[in-house]
Amino acid sequence: FFLDENSKDTMAPPPTEDDGSKMDIDTPSTTEVESKSAPINTTPSASSESASKYPNMELAQSIHQLVVTVGPNPRLDADEAKAVGIPSDLNAKVMKQVGGPDVANPSLYRELKGTLGWESMPGCLSEEELKAMEEKNTVTLAELEKKVEEATEQSGDMEVLDARFAIARFAAKSLSKDEALDAYDKVLALPKLSSGKTIDALMESARVASFYSDTTKNASIIDRASKLAKEGGDWDRRNRLKVYNALSLFLARDVKVAASLLIDCVATFSCSELCSYTDFVVYTMLSSILHLPRTDLKTKIIDGPEILSIVQEIPIITTLVNALYDCDYKAYLHAMVEVHPILVADRFLEPHSGYIMRELHVLGYKQFLDSYKSVTLESMASSFGVGTQYLDLQLSRFIAAGRLTAKVDKFGGVVETNRPDLKNAQYRDMIQHGDVLLNRIQKLARVVDL
Repeated sequence: FFLDENSKDTMAPPPTEDDGSKMDIDTPSTTEVESKSAPINTTPSASSESASKYPNMELAQSIHQLVVTVGPNPRLDADEAKAVGIPSDLNAKVMKQVGGPDVANPSLYRELKGTLGWESMPGCLSEEELKAMEEKNTVTLAELEKKVEEATEQSGDMEVLDARFAIARFAAKSLSKDEALDAYDKVLALPKLSSGKTIDALMESARVASFYSDTTKNASIIDRASKLAKEGGDWDRRNRLKVYNALSLFLARDVKVAASLLIDCVATFSCSELCSYTDFVVYTMLSSILHLPRTDLKTKIIDGPEILSIVQEIPIITTLVNALYDCDYKAYLHAMVEVHPILVADRFLEPHSGYIMRELHVLGYKQFLDSYKSVTLESMASSFGVGTQYLDLQLSRFIAAGRLTAKVDKFGGVVETNRPDLKNAQYRDMIQHGDVLLNRIQKLARVVDL
């Protein structure tokens, strides 16, 4: 839950010749636009009825929202938090939920107690109360272990499996991350475990890792489940696993592959234990706008019947996508300003908020410049609703980083596009790849000679 300053995609200084990928994106000022909180789509799916509800991923999202608003390094102010629908009493609700019977997790409570300033809040549990909670959890765990022993001695494999799953799900709810993962490892170690139950255990284990923001562990578990699903597993599990895999890839910033998986699941989403359908559509739209061609964006996203059914719940994201497709660049840039708090407030999008904002800028500028051989800086600035000085700064950074094939004539106030020759570009790529291949062959030859 704590934001890693080393992994966070932060705003970087202007690019240099040595590092063209890190750019500072200045956000143009605009009038504040009121936005409504997007209600959570809670329609149950067939699989969500049988899937474990622990760990509660809505709680993980709430904790993330608190970290970015009232944590040690807040990234959203009160107005931005209100704009994205974060309630003012969320901190008290989360404190009560984590310490209450629904979760009763003393290790998580201690972790959040100092970070979110619970010591000064009324109703904060003392250390003695947390120790009493731990003792109660120890008794409950001992009772569940006794049921495993009884099932082993008196019942069959299915009863033992159910008892082991009960321990793992209790650990996911009320114990630490390591204890929960260890409990799921014991489930996976059972003999005669079917491929379906193995995939279920792996997905629940991946949610534990995701809940505690352990992206490395999460990715390795999902990779193991994906390999198993290729060998066996029913359609529903493979379909749900696509969503797990897509969000894992999103966190790894493989947005293009994640987008294709997310689009495949739009009509068959049944993974509400991981995220709501509304959030899922937001992830789909944001990943698709960065990589889908205009024709596919129109048919699969803008005119997609499943997405059209909830566009009223996500007006800002919808405006962003429609404005880009309609070439309304002023509305597009203004929508970007409102999208940024949405990115920061989401635990899957926040690590890449800077990257997404940069790519959205590049996408808008590139689409505009593709229509012109040359255009005046003043005309382009007017189309985007920004000043010429701001636009000149942005274009110069992207051009220097090689993201835009254009040049700015500051004296004449003109932006000239340099459309690359496709054949020459393919020839250069072939030469570069050929050099790399020859170098690898030479290295391999030297190893063989030894």
